[in-house]
Amino acid sequence: MPLLATRSFPSISRNFSPARSLCARRWNSSNLGRPAKMALPSFSLQGKTCLVTGAARGLGLEFCRAFLQSGCTSLAVLDLKESEAQRAADELISEASSVYPEGTPKDLNIIGVGCDVASEESLKRAFGTVNSTFGRLDAAVASAGVVGTYSAMDYPTDRLHQLFDINVHGAFYTAREAARMMIPQGGGSIVLVASMSATIVNIPQPQTPYNASKAAVKHMASSLGVEWAKTGVRVNALSPGYMLTKLTKGVLDLDDELKQTWERLTPMGRVGDPDDLSGAIVYLCSDASKFMTGAELRVDGGYCVV
Repeated sequence: MPLLATRSFPSISRNFSPARSLCARRWNSSNLGRPAKMALPSFSLQGKTCLVTGAARGLGLEFCRAFLQSGCTSLAVLDLKESEAQRAADELISEASSVYPEGTPKDLNIIGVGCDVASEESLKRAFGTVNSTFGRLDAAVASAGVVGTYSAMDYPTDRLHQLFDINVHGAFYTAREAARMMIPQGGGSIVLVASMSATIVNIPQPQTPYNASKAAVKHMASSLGVEWAKTGVRVNALSPGYMLTKLTKGVLDLDDELKQTWERLTPMGRVGDPDDLSGAIVYLCSDASKFMTGAELRVDGGYCVV
């Protein structure tokens, strides 16, 4: 693998001073307060039913927290193992007391549902559970995904198939099942989680299949956004940059050189915190973005523009 130093950049060399500590804004329940009266009520998720796949941990769980903070009281947490999905749902319910210190809403209903997004039949059963529980769906986030950092020549075929089954086929199945619920009710919002890797080639780690899968997801959002535009169903892509999830933090704790490389290549000089995506996901799922479809919202600290 060629050293990073072999890649040259115009004058700025993409050497940026960290704006703050990587962990300075890690989310914790003590930062929560009762949802304040919003300057723009269209950002509220009150009265909306939301669903997130891959939601037992990582970005998916952070999206659920953002929904809870924005007034959502009907939420489906989907993940591969039902026990883990339910554990995340229970965690969110316990955190609701911090969001609503004056009393948890009586209509708060957060369910955990086991679902293999790579299986269309599994997704159909999961959406059936959501439909029977809530009777409607206003926002769905396809957040389930995997990554592999093998070189192209060494990439195991079974891992390649698994990655595309989850990242690409899973996103499509999720969007289609969501639309089947949303179209009869007059519309809704679907967000496919892509990546800045849909636009750039990450270095120094090799991850060609992942990059290709996220490029597919990004264009899938554009295509479905156009196809379903007149039904009231909006489809957009959210493309994060490097985010300091627990999994990523574990990797970077063991590889300080990689951490410094990612920071140096990011104009804002740091890796993103998961809650840096909270405003973006709420915007895309709320009525604040009601004239936005087929678009990509990139949150990457400026990585893709230099």
